[in-house]
Amino acid sequence: MKKKSSLSHLFEYAGKFKYLTILSWILSGLSALVALLPYIYIWKIIKEVMDVAPNFNQAQNLAHYGWMAVIFSILSMLIYVGALMCSHIGAFRIAANIRSRAMHHIVTLPLGFIDEFGSGKLRKIVNESSGATETYLAHQLPDRAGAIATPIGMVILLFLFDWKLGLLSLIPVILAFLIMMTMTGKQMKQKMKEYQDSLERMSNEAVEYVRGIPVVKTFGQSVFSFKKFKNSIDNYSKWVIAYTKDLRKPMLFYTTAINAVFAVLIAAALIMTQNGVTDTFLINILFYIIFTPIISVTLTKIMFSSENAMIVEDALGRIDSVMTIKPMENTSLSILPKNNSIDLNNVSFKYKNSHTYALKNISIQIESEKKVALVGPSGGGKTTLANIIARFWDVTNGEVKIGGVNVKDISKEDLMNTVSFVFQDSKLLKTSVFENVRMAKPNATRKEVINALKAAQCSDIISKLPKGIDTVIGTKGVYLSGGEQQRIAIARVMLKNAPILILDEATAFADPDNEYKVQAAFNELSKGKTVVMIAHRLSTIVDADKIFVLKDGSILESGTHKNLLQHNGMYAHMWEEYKNSVDWTVKKGVCQYA
Repeated sequence: MKKKSSLSHLFEYAGKFKYLTILSWILSGLSALVALLPYIYIWKIIKEVMDVAPNFNQAQNLAHYGWMAVIFSILSMLIYVGALMCSHIGAFRIAANIRSRAMHHIVTLPLGFIDEFGSGKLRKIVNESSGATETYLAHQLPDRAGAIATPIGMVILLFLFDWKLGLLSLIPVILAFLIMMTMTGKQMKQKMKEYQDSLERMSNEAVEYVRGIPVVKTFGQSVFSFKKFKNSIDNYSKWVIAYTKDLRKPMLFYTTAINAVFAVLIAAALIMTQNGVTDTFLINILFYIIFTPIISVTLTKIMFSSENAMIVEDALGRIDSVMTIKPMENTSLSILPKNNSIDLNNVSFKYKNSHTYALKNISIQIESEKKVALVGPSGGGKTTLANIIARFWDVTNGEVKIGGVNVKDISKEDLMNTVSFVFQDSKLLKTSVFENVRMAKPNATRKEVINALKAAQCSDIISKLPKGIDTVIGTKGVYLSGGEQQRIAIARVMLKNAPILILDEATAFADPDNEYKVQAAFNELSKGKTVVMIAHRLSTIVDADKIFVLKDGSILESGTHKNLLQHNGMYAHMWEEYKNSVDWTVKKGVCQYA
């Protein structure tokens, strides 16, 4: 199958605006041809001056030729401005359509897609890749059209005055073009891909590092703790230096060749005037000396447009890497759950490109309005299990049911209204507290929002804010701690009031005062709901109706806190270690104040 060109790919996003883009090329080419006409009139001025010399007062047409040169110069600029106006309108629309389609597609993908793909990488693809197409369409393509039209007019003019000088002028041009091809071929295309890959990795790791700054500060670590981020910077640095060194010689030879036109003309003039200089030859050589600088400008435009064409091809490939991901199947049945129970029947799950299963043959039954906890070592599958209940991912094998209905048969809107999720690092938007909470229920009244904030133990937060719930978070020094943000996020979940609640280590980074209030908010939030809780502080789950211990994607043991301690298995060992850590912390605190 023939590979689709970048241009035809871009036109798929253009709609009727592709005609403006095509018109911009025509106008740009016309502008380039018109821009050559002033050189002809300059040549005529020189010719007339030399014809009448030394009786310069006999020159009758100098003013006419001068004005014609000015008029065609202005006309060329006006046509080029028209070309850019057309190209910019088309480019902005195409870039906007790419972003719009990409975002519309992303919202159809599994909710866990962003975590796996990387938010920094995704942001770079949506924003910067579409931005690369904008620059290419708005500037590079019109300039390329003009750069192609210019040599056609130049060849005609070069051979019109003196075909020998014209032919000699083209020799360094052809040589420079051949050198340029070595820098813009398949090898360059691969290098461009490697360059964009390294930028993408660095962008993604930078986002992850910024997100982890609280952990870095808490534990007194340095940037070297984030090896992936440091390695991405080091690899980018090595690549850029090596790539620059590879291009030194080709670029040196290209620059020399493209600027060698003068040297060739001067050498030719010395050889061709051994028997004397005629006025016609002198006029022609002057024309070529004035005219040939356009050659270097034209070839440089072609070179940069070729480079940008590769950037755009790579950008479209990255956009396609998102657009070709299969959307999550959305049922047209929209069956509502009968109750708030959760059933996982022989569920297995494997992440994309992973060789091992994150979950293996999991079967769990959770009755309505019961509280269960998921515990176990890191990487055991706790968060993955919680994610598939909320359908952040679709299971590889088995089925997940809520209220006796397969989650695939529940519409996305109904499922989101049924399940609420509180993460360990909940995010707030840069808007008012009121709007942050009301995101869960856009038609909520002010009174409903205030009641949700009170139930989430947020009264002390609101009282210290300059404009209460109308205070915009993140402006004029208004910032909240991690625990305070968590309580605002809980208020959002309370306002939503979904019957199933999933808590993913929601008190992990809270200080003691905030942890107490967050826990009180959870107790209020959990009333009458089915709760699935992922916890690392085992003291928060001793009253759970059932505890599931996960290791390596399998359920190792399950039961109540009391039963699991009597079983003397992995949970009992974890409980013992947890108690020892708490005792050590308390004793350390006592020693500090002794």
